[in-house]
Amino acid sequence: MTEFDMKLKQAQKAVSLGKLSRRDFMQFAVASGVTIAAANTLFATAARAAPKKGGTFKIGVGHGATTDTLDPSTWTNGLQFDMSVGIFGAQLTQIDQKTAIVPHLAESIEPSDGASKWVFKLRKGLTFHNGKTVTAQDVVETYNYHRGEKSKSAVKSVLAIVKDIKADGPETVVFTLNSGSADFPYVTSDYHLPIYPAKDGGGIEWEKGISAGPYILENYEPGIRVTAKRNPNYLKPDSAWFDSVEILSIVDTAARTNALLSGEVHYINRADLKTIDMLKQNPEIEIVNVTGFGHYVAPMNVTQKPFDDVHVRLALKWAIDRKELVDKILLGYGTPGNDNPIAPSIKFATNPQPVYSYDPEKAKFHLKKAGMEGLKVDFSTSNAAFSGAVDAALLMQAQAKAAGIDINVIREPDDSYWDNVWMKKPWSMSYWGGRPTVDWMMTTAYAADAAWNDTSWKNPRFNELLVAARSETDETKRAAMYAEMQQILHDDGGVIVLMFNNFVSANSKRVAHGDLNSNFDDDGGYIFERWWMA
Repeated sequence: MTEFDMKLKQAQKAVSLGKLSRRDFMQFAVASGVTIAAANTLFATAARAAPKKGGTFKIGVGHGATTDTLDPSTWTNGLQFDMSVGIFGAQLTQIDQKTAIVPHLAESIEPSDGASKWVFKLRKGLTFHNGKTVTAQDVVETYNYHRGEKSKSAVKSVLAIVKDIKADGPETVVFTLNSGSADFPYVTSDYHLPIYPAKDGGGIEWEKGISAGPYILENYEPGIRVTAKRNPNYLKPDSAWFDSVEILSIVDTAARTNALLSGEVHYINRADLKTIDMLKQNPEIEIVNVTGFGHYVAPMNVTQKPFDDVHVRLALKWAIDRKELVDKILLGYGTPGNDNPIAPSIKFATNPQPVYSYDPEKAKFHLKKAGMEGLKVDFSTSNAAFSGAVDAALLMQAQAKAAGIDINVIREPDDSYWDNVWMKKPWSMSYWGGRPTVDWMMTTAYAADAAWNDTSWKNPRFNELLVAARSETDETKRAAMYAEMQQILHDDGGVIVLMFNNFVSANSKRVAHGDLNSNFDDDGGYIFERWWMA
């Protein structure tokens, strides 16, 4: 492809995204030697793909439970993620397609005092869905809701760095941190942190799902469906193209696929990799394969026997063939894990040594060290954890036999998995969407007192480094700290990072999109804001 061809394709893409006018495109094309007739055809083709208002967009997701609520402190799954960042919620910041943090409700973000103070200025004229003006006090109350002494919010541990938060007038919020944190703006994009109206006397009104996002919540049936209509006062006029949107919770993979094929939905996430080749043959369906930060894990609770013995943990790590899991469960749509939750593409990521390859003899060595030859252990799983989780557990069961380990696979109910199994049973399947920074991921899942520390692992040196690295401005020193943390978790932690999964979805060609986010499934959760009817 010549340089001109590349520039012409870029110009057409700009037209399709509504960023280049007909006049400017024609001038460019004709000046480059394209005939007027050909330029008209190229423009018309691109313009037909341009975003336009209208239509009802329906998606089927592999998440959701009847026990879900609108309380943001309780959110744990991908459906709630989508509701928060893509439908009714609006955070101070967003993550863009290049994984950079960008202002959202905030107009500007300024650090001072060695990044221990952050000033967020809100955009003027922001309103909630109920017409109330969004103010700095709403931000203060929203954050304090998660920071409160009695709060059990999953984001509480991440916000522990916040010493104080104050409103400085109606449009300025000042965060004072316990120590410097160059990554703090990323935290403000967390899906638990959409801004809600403050109540008189303190607290927030979360019960009706009223925030300032692109769509206004109309109906919420936990574990079944969410419907919403476009917010006419949304802060981005060149987005939120659909008249209305709907999320259907379809945890069963086959049912989700059938919903797409029948036209019940326009898009499904967690596409069934076993039938992906069949879907590829359908000319009306597009397959999207995005490499991101997501990873599938098997967390062991290190406070419960037999996982309180590091040699048992190491035995299980060596007894699992992760490459075979990638080949047979992900069908190549991913990479083997090495018990480090930091994706290779994230800044400061390392690859701790030794790499946990399949080695039954090393597993036997560690079992002997623990005095537990012939280990028998229960392992809870469900496809609610991830598509193929049950098959993965059965494959792990077969692999571990060579090391003399008897894994009793327990298939748990899908609907109640996140409430009754995850962080309740000693060993289970789970997944992480990942986070774009080392600090955010480690603080959320592996800090000693993190609400989502699903291994109950507490390592003093790890936690000391976590705090120190956060405020270290010398990047060489910071990199060394993060490298040591990743090695400690690899050697001592209770998490088995089985594999990094690609985000594989399928959609009808009746809908269109631009460049996609890689930080999370469903275009980073922004699918409702960014996609449109083709």
